[in-house]
Amino acid sequence: MNKRLTSEQAKGTIKKTPEDFIVEEIAENGTVMELGKKYSAGDLGFVEEDGVFTLFVLQKREWNTIQALRAIAKRFRRGIKSVGFAGTKDRISVSTQLCSIYGIKPAQLEGLHIKDLSINGAWSSSKGIKLGDLLGNRFIVTVSDIASGEFEKLEKASSELLEYGVFPNYFGQQRFGARDNNFEIGLSMLKGDFKTATMLFLTDTRNELSIDAIEARKRLAEELDFKKALSYFPRYLKYERLVIEYLSKYENYANALRRLPRSLALMFVHSVEDKIFNMELDERMEEKAVRARSGDIVCSRNELFCDIGNIHGFAGNKDELPVASIIGYDSKPNDFERDVLEMLGVSTEDFKMKSMPELNCKGSYRVLFAPFSGFSLERISNSTARVSFSLPSGSYATVFMDELLVSDSARSDSE
Repeated sequence: MNKRLTSEQAKGTIKKTPEDFIVEEIAENGTVMELGKKYSAGDLGFVEEDGVFTLFVLQKREWNTIQALRAIAKRFRRGIKSVGFAGTKDRISVSTQLCSIYGIKPAQLEGLHIKDLSINGAWSSSKGIKLGDLLGNRFIVTVSDIASGEFEKLEKASSELLEYGVFPNYFGQQRFGARDNNFEIGLSMLKGDFKTATMLFLTDTRNELSIDAIEARKRLAEELDFKKALSYFPRYLKYERLVIEYLSKYENYANALRRLPRSLALMFVHSVEDKIFNMELDERMEEKAVRARSGDIVCSRNELFCDIGNIHGFAGNKDELPVASIIGYDSKPNDFERDVLEMLGVSTEDFKMKSMPELNCKGSYRVLFAPFSGFSLERISNSTARVSFSLPSGSYATVFMDELLVSDSARSDSE
């Protein structure tokens, strides 16, 4: 469990319905894409121009980003590679986000009718949208099931967090997988042990909820008969079945993992980077070392959040934010990161994966304590409250809410 800055948290529930979790993407020009509002290119800092792409604002309810865009692409007989998006948004939400599609005209897109999806503006462009083309997200979170005396705890935790002005910028649990084994799979891949990585993916039953899936995974672990496994592995485990189908014909575990979507395979490697970052943040939290200090690598704040593109040594400015490496082959690890890499038995060079170069990870930086803005807390009824706030791109609303609540809500999230 992640460590917290606040001294105590209230008991409450989020995400009982999609309307309890509203996510409105913030464009790079600072405009919040509000629900139900139409936007033009100029509104979001773009210039409408002739081109093969259509940029559009997507509003969705109870769809995750990939599923929604796949449905849109399919309607136009396009593949998933024809679409792009700035950031992922949770399924259990009502959300807006900037997207693009190749080869479809704005008028065609605006005439689209798919349940719980709407197009809040579309225009032509010569370039598509890519991951990271956003400033952040605004969240409006409804907290329910607040018992007597718990709202006062929520107020106290909110006051404490506002005093800090930042929150611990952990990678959320969802980055480590529903079975909590992404890290182990990714570490095996970095070490070149693709057989172990593959078998963990196929046969690990930790946190598995489905009886059918547990039995299938255990049976494969015992029998190691991939051809037979195709007859009993549940159909809904489609990615596992892709890997099993390959292994039923060829004994090449690296190529078997290549049957997975690149985004999923990358998630395994990224989980190693994420775990190292979270460990370093844990170390800072032990000391409550929230502010930048001598020897830190830092970035400066900008008007809304932080300028992660401007990394430099600590100059004594109280507004500077400490950052840590997202380890990759181009990283220069500090002492803590070097010790962790040695403990794990890998090096930065291992993130340049010679056997699977499509999964190479160069490395980057991330703020250890992320700033937030626009915070408000409103009591709606005796058992319900509304929390509003904005976070920078890549930060998790559920991690932020963990500072305020003890909650058993779903762990998926938006970035």
